[in-house]
Amino acid sequence: MTETRVISPAVPGNRILRFTAFLFGAVSYITFLVTILYAIGFAEGLVVPKTIDTGAESPALEVIAVNLALMSLFAVQHSVMARKQFKQWWTRFIPKSVERSTYVLLASLTLLLLFWQWRPLPAVVWHVEEPAIATALTGLSFLGWVIVFTSTFLINHFELFGLHQVANNLVGRKTPVPIFRTPLFYNFVRHPIYLGFIIAFWAAPTMSTGHLLFAAVTTAYIFVGILLEERDLVDMFGDEYRRYRQQVSMLVPWRRTI
Repeated sequence: MTETRVISPAVPGNRILRFTAFLFGAVSYITFLVTILYAIGFAEGLVVPKTIDTGAESPALEVIAVNLALMSLFAVQHSVMARKQFKQWWTRFIPKSVERSTYVLLASLTLLLLFWQWRPLPAVVWHVEEPAIATALTGLSFLGWVIVFTSTFLINHFELFGLHQVANNLVGRKTPVPIFRTPLFYNFVRHPIYLGFIIAFWAAPTMSTGHLLFAAVTTAYIFVGILLEERDLVDMFGDEYRRYRQQVSMLVPWRRTI
């Protein structure tokens, strides 16, 4: 943990810095909201100008290379900046209060770049003709998004996306020490946010080759992300998290009785 220096909020220069940090955090959070809403439209093929299956067609090898590069860029940024070692290095150059907001902003911008430059592969892998089944799959996909959002609020949505940290900094209050909790969904699956994403991406009545590529690579990255994240959680919470990992499934909702 980096050294915390307490400076009186009454100092005018310090008030300006705190307010600037809060504005930065607010802009980062708004950018995240725009990005996640666009992501829903992008994956579901609704409302937004550029979806996963729209855009100029290109040679298949070029499309695959570009799309894999875009997803790899997001994966590297998202994973590397979340690691404890990177945070310790990074907060030598930026205030700790905006570390999470910076991470959220860069992740959002990387995703927006992916949406902008994504190349479609429109060939259909499967298409559900039966209206009732197609509607059920669409509903299941949106349920996945509901699980994603609900799960963030079950822990601490505003801390997860950096707004809590800059708000605490604005009023001169220290960020509380993390407490291990398992509310609602977390009693049955260790990573409900990731589960929600998997459901949202795979429950598609019409699955194009491009959508399949996106869903498959994203799912593979989720498993890598879980391994990295759980290593950090064990470091943070020790035996408490080890016991939790033994009792609760990673992604399939289930809790072992002991």
